[in-house]
Amino acid sequence: MLDVRRMQVLRAVISSGSITAAARNLGYTPSAISQQLSTLEKEAGVELLERVGRGVRPTPAGSLLSEHAETLSTQLAKAEAALTELKEGRTGRLAIRYFATAGASLVPLAVAALRREFPGVRLDLKLVEPDDSLPEIESGKADVAMIVLPSTTPRIKGAEYIHLLDDPYRAILPKNHRLARKRVLDLAELAEDPWVGVDGLPGACRDILLDACGAAGFAPNHVVESEDYQTAQGFVAAGLGVALIPELGLGAPHPGVAIRKVRRPDPVRSIHAAVAAHAREHPAVRRFLSAIREGALAA
Repeated sequence: MLDVRRMQVLRAVISSGSITAAARNLGYTPSAISQQLSTLEKEAGVELLERVGRGVRPTPAGSLLSEHAETLSTQLAKAEAALTELKEGRTGRLAIRYFATAGASLVPLAVAALRREFPGVRLDLKLVEPDDSLPEIESGKADVAMIVLPSTTPRIKGAEYIHLLDDPYRAILPKNHRLARKRVLDLAELAEDPWVGVDGLPGACRDILLDACGAAGFAPNHVVESEDYQTAQGFVAAGLGVALIPELGLGAPHPGVAIRKVRRPDPVRSIHAAVAAHAREHPAVRRFLSAIREGALAA
């Protein structure tokens, strides 16, 4: 098999016209250059240079290999430049998973920041349920996943969990509710009300709601279920019950509801980014996470 480095030495000899000149240009001794050429001729199985006075000139085989050496040098330089851009985070692919309320309010601005600052990075964006993101990190399908992280969530070995923001829950009441005039409610005050469920499936978000109600001394009586926060607001506005909805999920509040803070306890979703081990130091990942925090502060 031909050695690329020796082919480049051959090219240097042909370009300079002599072994001595090539040695001087490359910083080697003439004997080292001659040894490289001798080995290359053995690999090629054909003579590559012939003596002409005090210099050398290529044989047809030598000219052929010299041309290919130039092509290989150009390709190698391109490969090294591409590798440098990849290592510095300016190219490559970044797979990001997010859940609906984060996608609606925070992810678009963060993606726009990435597009401006890392235009060469290809983004693979996918909306998933908050509890479905971690398996994609574990399987290698995703680099970053935005998750709701209660203390009971199993951790993936090697992944880094970075806190992004806390998303407090708000009480959603019909406009004519008996407590609608209060600015802050004790959660226990809603114990006897019918409830509109907003997280029908088991998971971190529903656990936060149930745990908060349990801490206030009651279990909510869900009379209707909705897996969509906007629809849940519509049910509340129609007088079917009350609800707890995280602030990021409020979107454009329904005109028929009153939104109030709650306390004793004040439930909060802790939103984190799970970052795969290989992506921890990726500049685009760091910029995405900082842009999420910036968006949360501006909201």
